[in-house]
Amino acid sequence: MAAAATPPAAILKDAGLFALVALGLCIPIVSHRTDLGADGLELTPRWGLVAGLCAAVFTVRLVQRLVLERRASLTPSPQQATEAVGAEPNAGQRLSRLGLPLFVGFALFLPLIAALASGGLSPARYWIDLGILILTYVMLGWGLNIVVGLAGLLDLGYVAFYAVGAYSYALLSTVFGLSFWVCLPLAGLFAGLWGVMLGFPVLRLRGDYLAIVTLAFGEIIRLVLINWTDVTGGSAGISSIPRATFFGVPFKAGPDGFSALFGLTFDPMHRIVFLYYLILVLALITSLVTLRLRRLPIGRAWEALREDEIACRSLGIDTTKTKLTAFALGAMFGGFAGSFFAVRQGFVSPESFNFLESAIILAIVVLGGMGSQLGVAVAAVAMVGGPELLRNLGFLKAVFGEGFDPNEFRLLLFGLAMVAMMIWRPRGLISDRMPTVALGRRKAIGKDLVREGHG
Repeated sequence: MAAAATPPAAILKDAGLFALVALGLCIPIVSHRTDLGADGLELTPRWGLVAGLCAAVFTVRLVQRLVLERRASLTPSPQQATEAVGAEPNAGQRLSRLGLPLFVGFALFLPLIAALASGGLSPARYWIDLGILILTYVMLGWGLNIVVGLAGLLDLGYVAFYAVGAYSYALLSTVFGLSFWVCLPLAGLFAGLWGVMLGFPVLRLRGDYLAIVTLAFGEIIRLVLINWTDVTGGSAGISSIPRATFFGVPFKAGPDGFSALFGLTFDPMHRIVFLYYLILVLALITSLVTLRLRRLPIGRAWEALREDEIACRSLGIDTTKTKLTAFALGAMFGGFAGSFFAVRQGFVSPESFNFLESAIILAIVVLGGMGSQLGVAVAAVAMVGGPELLRNLGFLKAVFGEGFDPNEFRLLLFGLAMVAMMIWRPRGLISDRMPTVALGRRKAIGKDLVREGHG
């Protein structure tokens, strides 16, 4: 039977309580704005904005309660819940199989679309750079998805492997003069080794304890980068990192450059487009390897570990090797992304690898749907590209003022997105928790095996 309906007065009281809490938070933070005047700082009251925010909180909470009440009224009875379900058991995987080719197809032609829309490659640089940034986070999200989404191990220090890959390329290229194509696999190897080193101490930890240890590991790596000045350069970082070449052909003007090799007019944008397709290929390799591993015994062991570690051990699965492989492979792809970050920026410093980066990558995995490749890609586009697109919306400056910058409110947007997802889609945008190997069709079980009815 459906749950009893909540009285309307209780719903209004709950929404009013939320608005009252919002008012208490807005008074010290939003109610006044400090401006630099002739006599010093001046306070400009903004009670209209406070009223608007409280009204928005009241409305959103009211709508949320009404939606939840309607959902509760439509909840099937226990007898109906035991009936055979007609929905596809692997709908999330089917959606990923349909959506990933569309995502890849659009990514392949993004530079061409941007060049045609902007009138050339140079005017389209902003959009190509934005595409490079989004694909970098897509690759990082797919790498962390192995650890969090498939193996179920909460990792809050993933940025450490990102930093290991970046500094590995920076040091190998500047000190030993190795090329990008030699440093790329080495950076992934070094990051994978660090992943194994992290995996050994945390083999017996789960849940919150694992999260705390991985968070500490990320901070330890950052502090080492700051204090080991003889090797890492400390807070000053490492600059003048050599650029990537097209398999030994540099992107420069001259008879031995990339443009002369292909008979093109020299354009600095050739290097930017090459970097875009380079990170696209690296991201696709990450996705392809992950999808293939899911169908292998190691991928099934990850999923078993995610669902129930005790049952996984009882089935004879070596949880030690399973955890270590998840940490090592996820770290390896993080090292690849870090190596690309170093070659794209030409400069690395510890400030680029703080805890916020780990939080952003983890938020992408959680919001997209743990285990879903397409969901991670969609979440990366929304969370990384969203603030950049908001920056170009002129009407926002008319509402919030000329100095409005959405990047300053990025953490607030992340928090609102996380709260909204926990309420409406707690498993992410595209939930994909079904095992890779499952029965082709559902079978009914005898009524003596269930509490009510039959399944």
